[in-house]
Amino acid sequence: MKQFIALDIGGTALKYGIVNEDGSILESLEHSVNFDNYETPIIQTIINVLDRYQSDYTKFSGIAVSATGQIDSKLGKVIGVGGNIKNYLNTNIKETLENRYKIRCEVLNDANAVAAAEKWIGAAKNCRNVIAITIGTGVGGGIYVDNQLLLGQRGIAGEIGHFSIHSHGVKCSCGNVGCFEKYASMRALVEKVNTALNVEYNGKIIFENIHDVTVSKIVDEWITDIAKGIVSLVHIFNPEMIVIGGGVSKQEKLFVEPLRKKIQNIAMPRFSENLEIVGAKLENGAGMVGAVYYFISQAT
Repeated sequence: MKQFIALDIGGTALKYGIVNEDGSILESLEHSVNFDNYETPIIQTIINVLDRYQSDYTKFSGIAVSATGQIDSKLGKVIGVGGNIKNYLNTNIKETLENRYKIRCEVLNDANAVAAAEKWIGAAKNCRNVIAITIGTGVGGGIYVDNQLLLGQRGIAGEIGHFSIHSHGVKCSCGNVGCFEKYASMRALVEKVNTALNVEYNGKIIFENIHDVTVSKIVDEWITDIAKGIVSLVHIFNPEMIVIGGGVSKQEKLFVEPLRKKIQNIAMPRFSENLEIVGAKLENGAGMVGAVYYFISQAT
């Protein structure tokens, strides 16, 4: 069975793993990438990690990379960066790793990689048209149309967090106004609850206090905003399944179920027919698994 080196590059950590061609993870380790506030470029941290674990990478079928940021998947290069990650923009991950380790490398945005993993062996297995949405500090996602991952001309399509759902809404760091993630992210929910109650809750504590009238009202409004954004995507792409990722996706009764009902109520009837809204199945290893699936799909 073919084996791949899989990397998942996040804003704070790098996951390193060995993944079989069936998506099973044989080994998984994690290393900090911001240990010196990114003075050491992330690509150098990757090289240091790779050099530590293997002396000969040519015995593997390739290096599959899931990476944070806007990734030109054709070039395998970082062409856009959110947040304050120094020495990362314009990094050509694919070229650097191929030149050093003499095997093929493919690079995909991390949210797209999660979508790919769910499509391959997760909740959306056997579905052809899927939208995967990850709800966390921000909102990310990936879109499959007729079994093909939607990448666009540069590989950066599917930036789900940055379409506007409120034309006179909150200014976003991207420069737009009323972006989906300014209303649909876990950060947005936490900020709203903490401001209203003058507390310091995290997402877990918010759902533990869902019976508080104020908390319940804010969570309901938050779910409504998420539903409105998803319905817009449903009307454009007509998927058969919406997969929700992130820690909140484990809240079936308090989050997924009410979200499902709101989407069914808002969407046009023919679009909601046979539409499934489910929580993601895969967890921490999804980025690595999805990167391998993308690698394999590019070879066929």
